[in-house]
Amino acid sequence: MIALSLAEIAAVVGGQTYDIPDPSAQVTGPVVRDSREVEPGSLFVAFAGERVDGHDFAAAVVEAGAAAVLASRPVGVPAIVVDDVQTALGALARHVVDKLGATLVALTGSAGKTSTKDLVAQVLRRAAPTVFTPGSLNNEIGLPLTALSATEETKFLVLEMGARGIGHIRYLTGLTPPRIGLVLNVGTAHIGEFGGREQIAQAKGELVEALPAAADGGVAVLNADDPLVRAMASRTTAKVVLFGESGEADVRAENVRLTDSGQPSFSLHTPSGCSDVTMRLYGEHHVSNALAAAAVAHELGMSVTEIATALSEAGSLSRWRMEVTERPDGVTIVNDAYNANPESMRAALRALAAMGKGGRTWAVLGKMAELGDEALAEHDAVGRLAVRLNVSKLVAVGGIEASWLQLGAYNEGSWGEESVHVSDAQAAVDLLRSELRPGDVVLVKASRSVGLESVAQALLATGAEGEVAVR
Repeated sequence: MIALSLAEIAAVVGGQTYDIPDPSAQVTGPVVRDSREVEPGSLFVAFAGERVDGHDFAAAVVEAGAAAVLASRPVGVPAIVVDDVQTALGALARHVVDKLGATLVALTGSAGKTSTKDLVAQVLRRAAPTVFTPGSLNNEIGLPLTALSATEETKFLVLEMGARGIGHIRYLTGLTPPRIGLVLNVGTAHIGEFGGREQIAQAKGELVEALPAAADGGVAVLNADDPLVRAMASRTTAKVVLFGESGEADVRAENVRLTDSGQPSFSLHTPSGCSDVTMRLYGEHHVSNALAAAAVAHELGMSVTEIATALSEAGSLSRWRMEVTERPDGVTIVNDAYNANPESMRAALRALAAMGKGGRTWAVLGKMAELGDEALAEHDAVGRLAVRLNVSKLVAVGGIEASWLQLGAYNEGSWGEESVHVSDAQAAVDLLRSELRPGDVVLVKASRSVGLESVAQALLATGAEGEVAVR
């Protein structure tokens, strides 16, 4: 964070100082909520959770070097006490980004947010110092913490914004007002909470509504291939830039193909020229993500050659998202178990099919959460798609939703041993260990709550089967 005195922070957040001998002392380290991340000069933010109360760690973090604690009550060590810690954290983030003068790029969408955010960051940091959301910390706590990690040298601040209801993104853009807003897609993730795709579009479109006008530098980067996203052009006064495979897109891909290993290759076309891209990531769905990143970078002045080179060299920065590892025995494990929704599940299955041309393909799939009344139909559809893509074997893991996956496969024509329903992750591991052979490719994917990453980790722990705990 940029250096601020404790007195200045207290004024910004409307707090009272307690046990602070020198209010002019500065916070020079990061703002953190995890006591294990404290460094000398840090500001520790004490949240009172259901199981852990950050206030209980106040003395320890100050002893470890924290300059003070942002708290909701006095804690016996230097503290700035406020009525609501989350509100105060947001106010501090807004104060810092207003002082920084960095270009804020915000993005949202139903699927692919984190992968695209990582691509945008990897492209932009070739041009100038860039700070971006780590992992998927895209909510009302993670977003301000990311913003506060920016320094005076930061030129670009890339922020992922998630939403679980109307007004969430509007709140986040109030904390960190973007100049460039990117909307990827409107799918069915969290449809059970929103009530329908139209409501999801309403929520995601709050991002473009928050942008400054075109005359003031505002840019809305929209997916030309998604009608609900493209319609958001009417909700903003910012400049509109379209990306996609549509011929009307300002930034588009032509001659899209997959390498033998399943990595996308295409010709990148922008208003200033074209260049070829061959990505290190796996799956054709990354073409759209790459075009989104290219559109942002082009608007910020990067050349098409710079952009294409950066996209070709970019890797996966966030864990358990199409992590591809080949075991010594020739079995390939694709750990995409961080989360799942119908759109990302379909994309992962298509990537698996492309990667498995030389051997058998295994789809180890679990529940997709928060689908509401659409849950049965969506799980059934994924099971059917696995059959249509000629996946060698579907292993559906877990309860009722997994049975729907297998039922879809069965109804599509998987009547023999092409699909199986197992009770839990351990049963899946036992099955796979007994049947995998060199050349096989295994995809592992489910919603985060299922914890199927443990299956991938167990399969990769060659020679240490008894040491791996599987949930």
